[in-house]
Amino acid sequence: MPIKLVEDFPAKKVLLAEDIFAIDNERAIHQDIRPLKLIILNLMPDKIATETQLLRLISQSPLQIDVDFLQIAGHHHKNTSLAHLQKYYLTFPQVAQTNYDAMIITGAPVETLPFEEVDYWEELKQIMDWSQRQVTSVVHICWGAQAGLYYHYGVDKVAYSEKLFGVYPQTMVAPHRFCRGFDDEFWGPQSRYTGIAEEQIASKPLQVIARDEKIGPNILISKDDHDIFLLGHFEYDSDTLAKEYLRDKERGVLTAPPENYYVDDLPEKGVLNRWRAHAHLLYHNWLNDVYQLTPYDLEEIPRCQAKRIKH
Repeated sequence: MPIKLVEDFPAKKVLLAEDIFAIDNERAIHQDIRPLKLIILNLMPDKIATETQLLRLISQSPLQIDVDFLQIAGHHHKNTSLAHLQKYYLTFPQVAQTNYDAMIITGAPVETLPFEEVDYWEELKQIMDWSQRQVTSVVHICWGAQAGLYYHYGVDKVAYSEKLFGVYPQTMVAPHRFCRGFDDEFWGPQSRYTGIAEEQIASKPLQVIARDEKIGPNILISKDDHDIFLLGHFEYDSDTLAKEYLRDKERGVLTAPPENYYVDDLPEKGVLNRWRAHAHLLYHNWLNDVYQLTPYDLEEIPRCQAKRIKH
C-alpha cells in the first residue's frame, strides 16, 4: 500500500526517486479502493497443489483480491477431476470480454516439445494476446515464461544437456520495484530442461533483473513493465522438489538429486527452504504495483493497454 505524505515532507522526494509509491493528502482523500481482479491460467498437472501454492503467496497481501481460475479448454487434463474443473475453472470464451488487473500464467511439463507441437499452443496464443489488451500486468512462470518470451519476442528456448534441478542463487543486476527489498543475492527453485540464451534478448525490449552464471537470466521484465517472466518456481512448497525427484525415480528418469536443497546435501536431514521469504516479497511487490497502476474502472483497462502498446 502507498504511504500518505504531506506534499513537502523531506523524505518524499527521496522515496519517489527510489520508485517507492507515496501519495499526497489530496489523492488519499479521493482515492477509490476496490478488490483487485486476478486470473490464474493454471497449466500445471496437479492443479490443486498449484492453486494452493499461489493462493498462499497472494493471500497475505493487505489488498482484497478476487481470483478466477482459467483452464485450457482444448486439452485433456489427466491429473485433475472434471468435476473440479467444471466447478472452479473458467474457459477462455467465458472471460474473453472481461478485464483483469492481474494475471498469472503457470508453467507446464511440456518444455521438451517445440512450442508449436504443444496441443494447446493455438489457444494459449489467443490467451496471451488477450492478456496484452485486457490485463494490467502479467506474471509468467517457468514454461509459461518461456512461452511468453517466444510468442511476444521471438526468444526461443535452449535445451540443456541435463535437467536444471534444485535451488540456485541469483544476483540482482538491475533495480526494479518488483524486487524491492530483495537481498543482493537470493535463492529460488528451478526444475526445467530448457532455458534462454542471454544473447537472444540483447536486442529485445526486455530487462534482465536477476541472473546467475550457472543458470543465466532468471527474472526478466518487459521495458513497459507489463510482463514479468520468472524462469524458476518461487511458488514451490518446501517438499515440491523432493516429490518430483521421487516421481522421476519411479518413472525411471535419471534425474540427479536436487542441488542445494537438502541440509548438507543429505536427504535424511530434510529440506533447507532458502526461498520462502523472497517468494512472499515478490508477489506482494507485484500486487502492490498492480494496485498503483491499474485504473479504478475496469472498463478503462483496454484503453490504458492500447495507449501502452502504441508507445
